[in-house]
Amino acid sequence: MSTTRRPRKPLPPVAPSAAAAWMAARGWQPFGFQQDVWRAMGEGRSGLLHATTGAGKTYAVWLGALQHLAWADAAPAPEEAPNARTAVRTRRAAAPPLTVLWITPMRALAADSLRALQAPLPDLAPTWTSGLRTGDTASGERAAQDRRLPTLLVTTPESVSLLLARADARERLASVRLVVVDEWHELVGNKRGVQVQLALARLSGWNPALQVWGMSATLGNLDEALHTLLPQPVPSAAGAPQPPPAVLVQGRIDKRLEVQVMLPARADRFAWAGHMGLSLLPQVVQSIEAAASTLVFSNTRSQAERWYQALLEARPDWAGTIALHHGSLGHEVRDWVERGLKAGQLKAVVCTSSLDLGVDFLPVEQVLQIGSAKGVARLVQRAGRSGHAPGRSSSITLVPTHSLELVEAAAARHALAQGRIEDRQTPRAPLDVLVQHLVTVALGGGFVPDALLAEVRRAPAYAALADNDWQWALQFVRQGGASLATYPDFHRVVPDDEGVWRVPDARLARRHRSNIGTIVSDASMQVQFVSGGRLGSVEESFIARLRKGDVFMFAGRLLELVRTQQMTAYVRIAPRGSAALPRWSGGRMPLSNTLADAMLEQLAQAERGQFATPEMRCARPLLELQQAWSALPTPGRLVAETLHTREGWHLYLYPLAGRLVHLGLAGLLGWRASQQVPNTFSIAVNDYGLELLSAKPVDWATLLPRLIGEGTHTTIGRGLEDEVLASLNATEMARRRFREIARIAGLIFQSHPGEQRSSRQLQASSSLYYDVFAQYDPDNLLLAQARAELLANELDMERLAHTLRCMQAQTLSIHTLERPTPFALPLMVERFRERLSTETLADRLARMVQALEQAADATTGNHLAQHAVQSTDMAWDLPDSSGARTQRARPAAGGDTPRRTRRRHGF
Repeated sequence: MSTTRRPRKPLPPVAPSAAAAWMAARGWQPFGFQQDVWRAMGEGRSGLLHATTGAGKTYAVWLGALQHLAWADAAPAPEEAPNARTAVRTRRAAAPPLTVLWITPMRALAADSLRALQAPLPDLAPTWTSGLRTGDTASGERAAQDRRLPTLLVTTPESVSLLLARADARERLASVRLVVVDEWHELVGNKRGVQVQLALARLSGWNPALQVWGMSATLGNLDEALHTLLPQPVPSAAGAPQPPPAVLVQGRIDKRLEVQVMLPARADRFAWAGHMGLSLLPQVVQSIEAAASTLVFSNTRSQAERWYQALLEARPDWAGTIALHHGSLGHEVRDWVERGLKAGQLKAVVCTSSLDLGVDFLPVEQVLQIGSAKGVARLVQRAGRSGHAPGRSSSITLVPTHSLELVEAAAARHALAQGRIEDRQTPRAPLDVLVQHLVTVALGGGFVPDALLAEVRRAPAYAALADNDWQWALQFVRQGGASLATYPDFHRVVPDDEGVWRVPDARLARRHRSNIGTIVSDASMQVQFVSGGRLGSVEESFIARLRKGDVFMFAGRLLELVRTQQMTAYVRIAPRGSAALPRWSGGRMPLSNTLADAMLEQLAQAERGQFATPEMRCARPLLELQQAWSALPTPGRLVAETLHTREGWHLYLYPLAGRLVHLGLAGLLGWRASQQVPNTFSIAVNDYGLELLSAKPVDWATLLPRLIGEGTHTTIGRGLEDEVLASLNATEMARRRFREIARIAGLIFQSHPGEQRSSRQLQASSSLYYDVFAQYDPDNLLLAQARAELLANELDMERLAHTLRCMQAQTLSIHTLERPTPFALPLMVERFRERLSTETLADRLARMVQALEQAADATTGNHLAQHAVQSTDMAWDLPDSSGARTQRARPAAGGDTPRRTRRRHGF
């Protein structure tokens, strides 16, 4: 982005060093990158600051903003003010209007950011006011802001869109001179980032001199991230001065990052994902005991709940000094935890990604990660929660939940040492976000289509927006498209007599404002005590599985369900006993491509007998057994295994491309195989590989090379996409994706003012629209978007095509097995989970693992007493294809593997 500098008053002598002087008064010395930002902001430039977590990014941008904006425009001339204190005392004007918008991706981060930003105001901008506007903002403060916005407003993407939906939006927001987007890496790759892009394009149209700065800590593609952040310049008149170019500032300070791994006494040779990792609980307790303050990260909310409860059971004396934090807990609970962390009053907090971002918890001494972080960027981000200050080292200790995560840990450290961080790309022209924005702008004073199209195309995500797509979007907000034109509720925006498009219906306006945003999740139910007091929310689908009197764990408590009424689950404290864990969607993070590539490199070293790190030496028995019974996948070798059991004929394949790619790849290979010889396949996938199971024998040695080699010049083209969609239940998957698109586009509403709709209602509504469009409006572009997002997001077609090309270049190594290998067993478990209760699964696996361990001991010549088994009939102990078995009493919902199994098998 380039900007045109606006005239400004002469600077007093103190102004150029105001930021440095403020830091010096506190005994701080500015880093070089901070001074670079101050200089660039003084020149009117926009930019992106990329620096290590805790390096001082906030003060780099904020002090530069105060020096450039507060001093430059408001300080008196030198002869009037011999020093800064005189300037402050003589300033009598009212607080400046809204000048800085500070956008953060999370409400918790917004509150903490405001506290940090307020610190320099008394010295550098005493007449500036500040405020917070998010979904948690109290109604009284919101009403005050409706009368007059503060000079600095810390907010979220959704709240910015709500401001743009006000009829007086231009009057209230045209004064904005700087927009700061914090944690840009969390927004750039999703629709919330697109929402920010559209807002920036609108604001820069009202003020061509607008400066935009982004801050980030964990990005690989920095140049693209900078380009994606900044709107294209507003066309200027011929001969007008060109704005200065944007700048990328990289903070280069020495900040030590230590990655440690908590090793088990013995790693299983046969391990599977899905454990909670609680066998390492004593070591975790010891680690927490030795530190002043610890963050314990988990990847899912259910895992966080279970670990919090386990810590309290192990150390009851920690009650009141350890806490739980995740996004489903109430605002009051989360705020209490955050304040306790900042004050150093909490010894440990078990949390999820709700504390990933830049909240400044200086007292935190160490970070533990339960399980793999599944990506290098996430690992760095979470590690940075400790030592969150310039000059302090950060550390993270990985707590593996199964043996293969030891290899992931070694791979993560290796990738980090090489500076390999995942890239993030912005979505391209999502029409649901565009449709929502059109209604927002129509509420915010109205629009003329041609002028708005030019503005929208200045947002990088819509730079290549086609004319036909634009016209379709206009017609969609005007009458709902071809199939909904007769329904008044879809006549949301219409042109008035002067050609300005506005929202004519106050009821539709209220409904739109209640549903602004692109965060789409399953409908949730409030959890509230019968006696009063809210605890937070859980997914409706979880509560629907419970009956009156069932016990579940939430907010660190055992709760008994009393009744459900509307969208609230009323509970009371339950006596101690078995508990069901809440389940939230989106909990399974796929392995990133960066981490997957690093894993293959580690496996290649293991194949050569090189086990250079403690975690690889710990995993050595598993890896050597895999190599003895089959082979290890490497960058140059694709390993396939075939096995015949009572269930049928199994194929195991290990591309190490992540579960999303493996799902599409398994469907594709099964579909291609059935075209050659009619057959039916069951599919199981995990992050390391895939399984195809058929009732009929398949000559995989002959067939598989042809299946992989089909379409040798595989690209992301229509042919490959059609094959993948044909191989899966694509219609149902597209329906789920369409449900989210329909909510964002305003076809269905997650909530009307004063009410919340159930997920069953939302699902029925979206399915109805999907069927109507498919039958009567097949060219509806939202259907096409659902297909495109299914391929891009749920199946990761770009990576799938890349994986196919890599597989074609690899040497295919096929092995016929007598029994499941260490890599194959976890895929068996993935299939069993769909058909066995937790208890039945644990018993079945215990017998299987015993038999496998005996066979492994025979292979290595190590007949250990603890591996003695009663039966060697492992291969015949599998459930048959009908799934028939003796069922035992089933718990109310999922849970952890019984402890006797965990103790016996390490993890």
